[in-house]
Amino acid sequence: MPVKKLITKGKVPVKIYTDDIEHEAYQQLYNIAQLPFVHSHIAAMPDVHYGKGATVGSVIPCKGAIIPAAVGVDIGCGMNAMRLSIKAKDLPDNLKRVRSAIEAAIPVGFDMHKTDKARDSTIRALGVGLDEVLQKHPKILKMQKKPYQTWIRQLGTLGGGNHFIEICLDENDDVWIMLHSGSRGIGNVIGQYFIRQAQKDMERHIHNLPDKDLAYFTEGAEHFDDYVTAVHWAQDYAMDNRREMMRLIVDALKKELPKFGVTKEAINCHHNYVAIENHFGENVYITRKGAIRAGVDELGIIPGSMGAKSYIVRGKGNPDSFCSCSHGAGRRMSRGKAKRHYSTADLEQQTAGIECRKDAGVIDEIPGAYKDIDVVMANQSDLVEVVHTLRQVVCVKG
Repeated sequence: MPVKKLITKGKVPVKIYTDDIEHEAYQQLYNIAQLPFVHSHIAAMPDVHYGKGATVGSVIPCKGAIIPAAVGVDIGCGMNAMRLSIKAKDLPDNLKRVRSAIEAAIPVGFDMHKTDKARDSTIRALGVGLDEVLQKHPKILKMQKKPYQTWIRQLGTLGGGNHFIEICLDENDDVWIMLHSGSRGIGNVIGQYFIRQAQKDMERHIHNLPDKDLAYFTEGAEHFDDYVTAVHWAQDYAMDNRREMMRLIVDALKKELPKFGVTKEAINCHHNYVAIENHFGENVYITRKGAIRAGVDELGIIPGSMGAKSYIVRGKGNPDSFCSCSHGAGRRMSRGKAKRHYSTADLEQQTAGIECRKDAGVIDEIPGAYKDIDVVMANQSDLVEVVHTLRQVVCVKG
């Protein structure tokens, strides 16, 4: 489907790929469109919704500047999916032991591994990059308890919130592992630090911004290069975190499933990140917060909520979306509202047939708190084509 809504009152237009957008998100997008360095226009994906600092589902091309809040604090958050060599018939009738095997291998929530689980080569490579960041900004160390031990032992961990690990079946009854996570605690403190640093650097000018969360660094400014170095380190960490989780899950499932084998890793992609790309004749810093790159023939993952379908997609390279598409279904209800509105009985009903938690601790992730994934997909038929349709049979959440 083409663009559904257009905001034209700012310095640049905002092209929105849905009619389903709440007032708060609309206002956030309008605020971003006031900034002087946004190139061409802003694109809002079909899962767009209000976000802390900046709109989730926004794609913002900036010339000579970066807004740290437009990347967010879960830097490099994204998806990883792998198709296995087994079929649905090879899974046990009772999937509880499969879920238990994953939960035993992967710490969730605030938990971390008790010993260093990641490969030494991964730890060494990341350690060099982190040292470069911390030498210039030692205050980051004070924002996390035991930072060196923590970032190492959180490699290969899930986290909480909307992060998950799933076993899925596609339309051919092939089995997939799919997971969603980011840069964990270390990425969070890096994001918080530089958002505050941007606000501090702009103290004399912040009153001119439509929202103080839109404080930015410009090329040549004192901390611009430092942020670029730090954000790319956190993106690398998030990518490696997903690789480590996938490796640990595969090892755990090999012990449970005698016919188990892997084919290939389909995708490991960010949906909260910044990259240098060329769009409409200019090299720009493009931030995707809750959006994935969908260039021509690029594969991506668009997950639904617990109990809803997910999709492996191929990008169409649509220029108006800056070669982007949605990162999921998108929330239609805040976590607090979902907890007030739904019960555990609702959760059990909406996740029927899926081996997963069904307790009060995950009510905020109930499918009803999210937009209809089928409507989201219909709204981005100009952006991607569906390669595989997945349905969960096991879901692990923090």
